[in-house]
Amino acid sequence: MVEQKYTTVSIPKPLYDKIKKAIEGTGFTSVSDYVVFVLREVLSAESMGNSIGKNEEEIVKEKLRSLGYFE
Repeated sequence: MVEQKYTTVSIPKPLYDKIKKAIEGTGFTSVSDYVVFVLREVLSAESMGNSIGKNEEEIVKEKLRSLGYFE
């Protein structure tokens, strides 16, 4: 088994709190597990050439805006 090394990534506390609440009752055991899952999914989609359309891009931007990433 290969030992994985880890690093720390900072996210805004309100975003952390929203994710923590959102994963309650799911199979995710921590916010870190969820964030790793989401990032792997995004990177996987990008590497497979899956791009999103303009409408989907606006939806994603709106979600990020509501989480405090855009003004």
